Amino acid sequence: MAADSEPESEVFEITDFTTASEWERFISKVEEVLNDWKLIGNSLGKPLEKGIFTSGIWEEKSDEISFADFRFSVTHHYLVQESTDKDGKDELLEDVIPQSMQDLLCMNNDFPPRAHCLVRWYGLREFVVIAPAAHSDAVLSESKCNLLLSSVSIALGNTGCQVPLFVQIHHKWRRMYVGECQGPGVRTDFEMVHLRKVPNQYTHLSGLLDIFKSKIGCPLTPLPPVSIAIRFTYVLQDWQQYFWPQQPPDIDALVGGEVGGLEFGKLPFGACEDPISELHLATTWPHLTEGIIVDNDVYSDLDPLQAPHWSVRVRKADNPQCLLGDFVTEFFKICRRKESTDEILGRSTFEEEGREIADITHALSKLTEPAPVPIHKLSVSNMVHTAKKKIRKHRGVEESPLNNDVLNTILLFLFPDAASEKPVDGTSSTDNSNPPSESEDYNLYNQFKSAPSDSLTYKLALCLCMINFYHGGLKGVAHLWQEFVLEMRFRWENNFLIPGLASGPPDLRCCLLHQKLQMLNCCIERKKARDEGKKTSTSDNVTNTWSVDARKTGDQLGPDNLNDADKEKGEMGKSWDSWSDSEEEFFECLSDTEELKGNGQDSGKKGAPKEMANLKPEGRLHQHGKLTLLHNGEPLYIPVTQEPAPMTEDLLEEQSEVLAKLGTSAEGAHLRARMQSACLLSDMESFKAANPGCFLEDFVRWYSPRDYIEEEVIDEKGNVVLKGELSARMKIPSNMWVEAWETAKPIPARRQRRLFDDTREAEKVLHYLAIQKPADLARHLLPCVIHAAVLKVKEEESLENISSVKKIIKQIISHSSKVLHFPNPEDKKLEEIIHQITNVEAIIARARSLKAKFGTEKCEQEEEKEDLERFVNCLLEQPEVLVSGAGRGHAGRIIHKLFVNAQRAAAMAPPEEELKRMGIPEERRQNSVSDFPPPAGRELILRATVPRPAPYSKALPQRMYSVLTKEDFRLAGAFSSDTSFF
Repeated sequence: MAADSEPESEVFEITDFTTASEWERFISKVEEVLNDWKLIGNSLGKPLEKGIFTSGIWEEKSDEISFADFRFSVTHHYLVQESTDKDGKDELLEDVIPQSMQDLLCMNNDFPPRAHCLVRWYGLREFVVIAPAAHSDAVLSESKCNLLLSSVSIALGNTGCQVPLFVQIHHKWRRMYVGECQGPGVRTDFEMVHLRKVPNQYTHLSGLLDIFKSKIGCPLTPLPPVSIAIRFTYVLQDWQQYFWPQQPPDIDALVGGEVGGLEFGKLPFGACEDPISELHLATTWPHLTEGIIVDNDVYSDLDPLQAPHWSVRVRKADNPQCLLGDFVTEFFKICRRKESTDEILGRSTFEEEGREIADITHALSKLTEPAPVPIHKLSVSNMVHTAKKKIRKHRGVEESPLNNDVLNTILLFLFPDAASEKPVDGTSSTDNSNPPSESEDYNLYNQFKSAPSDSLTYKLALCLCMINFYHGGLKGVAHLWQEFVLEMRFRWENNFLIPGLASGPPDLRCCLLHQKLQMLNCCIERKKARDEGKKTSTSDNVTNTWSVDARKTGDQLGPDNLNDADKEKGEMGKSWDSWSDSEEEFFECLSDTEELKGNGQDSGKKGAPKEMANLKPEGRLHQHGKLTLLHNGEPLYIPVTQEPAPMTEDLLEEQSEVLAKLGTSAEGAHLRARMQSACLLSDMESFKAANPGCFLEDFVRWYSPRDYIEEEVIDEKGNVVLKGELSARMKIPSNMWVEAWETAKPIPARRQRRLFDDTREAEKVLHYLAIQKPADLARHLLPCVIHAAVLKVKEEESLENISSVKKIIKQIISHSSKVLHFPNPEDKKLEEIIHQITNVEAIIARARSLKAKFGTEKCEQEEEKEDLERFVNCLLEQPEVLVSGAGRGHAGRIIHKLFVNAQRAAAMAPPEEELKRMGIPEERRQNSVSDFPPPAGRELILRATVPRPAPYSKALPQRMYSVLTKEDFRLAGAFSSDTSFF
C-alpha cells in the first residue's frame, strides 16, 4: 500500500502554468479601470479654441491598482467639453487618427500659462497617468520601466483605448514620463530626456532641428517643412528707481502730532516690502518655418523687441510683511497669554498700599458695598489717586511701560470730555472720519458682535492694538487697561457719564465688554439723577415699557390738567432730593405702620373700605386721557414707575439658568413666576399709590388694554352702554396678576425697593473690569479689531477698485459673522479670518506697486491711463496677461524701459537720459549695453507631418518640445508611426 501511495502524492506537486501571473493581473487591472471610465474607442471632440487650456475647466478622477505589493495610482486628466453626437459617424471614424494625435499639431494653445506639465509639453486635452501611489516610491530600474511600458501597450491594444497612457518613472521631482497612444494602424510613442548640463549644440534652434530630424528619420527628400513656435522668457528683478513707496510708521510722531504720524484710532495699512518680486516677460514667435529664421551658436534673428506676441506675469513675494495683518496677528497672540494684570505690572505696589490703610478700606467698604463683592482695588477716589502716586513713586516714571505723553494722548483720545474742566453730559461722541450710523459699514458691528465704530469700546480696541505693537507690548496693554479701570471708577464715584456709549440699556448685539460699559453708564445715570434730584429721562421713558399702548392714548393732556401735572413734577423734584444712596434707608422707609399694611392688603378686594379711597395720592405722572376709575369715577392717573433693570447677556444667562434649575414642579413654577413678576408688582404698587380706590380692572385698562374686553350692551332703560370685563386669562384661578394685585401695597416708586440697585451693579461691573486678564480683554475686543480691519480694507479697496478684492471682502464678512457671533470661537477659525484680511491687504499692496511701476498716474491721455489700469488689474487676477501691441504698445514701451534701466544699472552705465544729454549717437547707445538680459528660459515646439517608417506609410504628426533654463534641459518628443504594415 505504501508503494502504491507514493506515485499518487507526486501527482499533486505538478505546477499549473495556466494560472495568471502578477504581471497579467496588473494588465487586467489597468484594462478594468479603462473600461470603468469608458475610455474605449475613439471620441472626437471639437477643435481646440484659442486659450481653452487656461480658461477651460480641467477635471480628474483617480483609482488605485497594485503590481504585486507595489501600489500605483491611475489618474485620468481631461478638459471638460460638450459631448459631440456620434450617431451615424462610426464608419467615418474608422480610419481617422486618434484625437490626441491631431492635438499634437494644434497651435492654438502653445505655452499655456497654467496647466499640467504634459499638457504644456504635448498639447493634450485628455490623458491617463500611472504613477507610484506613495510620494517617496519611484520606478528607477530600466527593466521595470520597460515592463510598465509593455503593460501599457498591451492594455491599450486589448481595450482599443485611444487616450494616451503615461507611466511616471524616476523620482517624482524630475517629472519624467514615458507613454503611448494607439489608434487603428497607428501608434505614437511619448519619450523624454532630462539633463542638468546642456550640450552646447542644443542651446539654439539649428541644433534642436538636427535632433528632431534625426529622430524622425524621414525617408523622403526633401523633408517636409518643420513648423516652429518659440518663446523666450526674460526676468526683471531689479526695479531700480521704482522703489517701494510704503514707509513704516514714524513711532515718534504718534505723540508729537507731526505730519505723517500714525494717529490713534486709525489702523496702518500696506506692505513693508515690495510685494512684487519679479516680472516675467515672455516674447513669443508662434508661427515660424525652418527657412525664414536663423538661430545658431554664432548669430540669432530672435530679437525680443521684434517678437509679435508679448505676455507678462508677475511673481509675488512670499508672505510679504503687511502692517495691518501684523497688527491684528500680534493682538491675537495676547489671547494665548496666561498672566494677570497684576502679575505683569507687579503686585507689590498694591500690597504695600493695602497694608498701610487696610483698616480704612475695610471700614469704607462696609458703608459703600451693600453686597459682599470682593474688589481688590481701592473703592474711594482719593484712595485711587494715592495708589497712582504710589505706583509712580515705587516704579519710577522711566520704568512705566507707557510714558506720560503717550498715556495722556490715549486718554484724551478715549475721553475727549476730559479736556474741558467739566466732563460733558452727553453719552455719545461722533467722529467725522467714521461712516454714518445708518450705513452698511457702520452696522457691521451687528454681524461681528463687536461695537459701533464711533464707540469707546471700538476706540479702546484700536488703542490697545497700537500699544501692543509699538509701545511696550503686553506690559503696555496691562498699564493702559489699569488706567482705564481707574478712570471708570473715578467717573462712577463722581457722577461723570462715560463718553462714546449710546444711552439706554446694554445693547445685546455688541460684545460683552461694551455691554458692561453701557451697564456702568446706566448706573451713573441713575445715581446722577438721584443725587441731582432729576428724573433719569423724559416721561415717556420713565413709565414702564409694557404700557406703550396706554401711553399713546394718554399723552395728550387737557388744559385743565396741566397745572396738576406741573405741581406733581415739582413735588417729585423735591422728593427725589431726599432719596439716599444707603440701601437700608432706601428699602426700609416704607410702611412702618400697620395701617398702611392693612390698606395695602384690603385694597385689592372688592368693596374696599372708604378710608382707602381717601388716602392722599402719590407719585402721579399725568392724567391718562379721559379714562376714569370704574368704581368711583375719579380720573385715572399714570403713575411714576421704576424702569426695568437693564441686564447684560451674562446676567441674562445666569438668570435663565437659575429659572431652569427651579424645575417643573408646581412650587418651582410658582417661584419662577414670582421672580419674573417683580417689575409687575412694582408697577401695581405705583398705580395704587397714584389712584386710591382703584381695582385690578383699572390697572389692566392702563397696563394691558388687550386684557380688558369692552362691548356695547343695552341696559334696562334701553340705552347703549359700554360694559367691560377682564379677559379669560385674567380670570384663571390663582392667576399671577390677581395674586400680585392682592399683595401690592400703595407705595410710590420713590419709596419702593429698587428694581435696579445701581450701586451694587456698578460695583459688580467695576470688579468685572478689574479682574480681566489681558488675554480676556483681547478675546473681548478681537471682534472690534477684526471689524476695524475689515473697514480699513474696504476703505483702501475703494481707492483701487479691484473686483476680485470686493468678492473676497464679502466672503470675509460672511465668514466672520458666522465665527464671531458665537461665544468662544475656535482659534483656528480666527486665524483663518486674520489670514484672509492679510491676503487682501497684500493684493491691494500689489496693485499699488504695479501702478507705481507702470506709472498709471503719470499718463496724460485718459484712454492710455484706462488701458494701463485695466492691464494692471489683469496682472493681479490672471496668471498671464497679453501685452497689446507687444513691444510697440504703451505697456510694452514701459516694460522695455524697465528692462533697459535695469540693464544699465547692472552694467554701471549712465541712464538713457544722461546719454542723450552727452550727445552720444543712437547706434553707440544701443551697442553699449543690451536692452534685455539673456533669456532665463527658452522654449521651442517643433512640428511636422511625415510618413514613418517607410516612404509609403501614412503621413502622421510628429512633435518635439524643448525647454532650456539655467539648470534644466528637457526634450519631450511625440513620434508617430504607421503600424498597419507590421
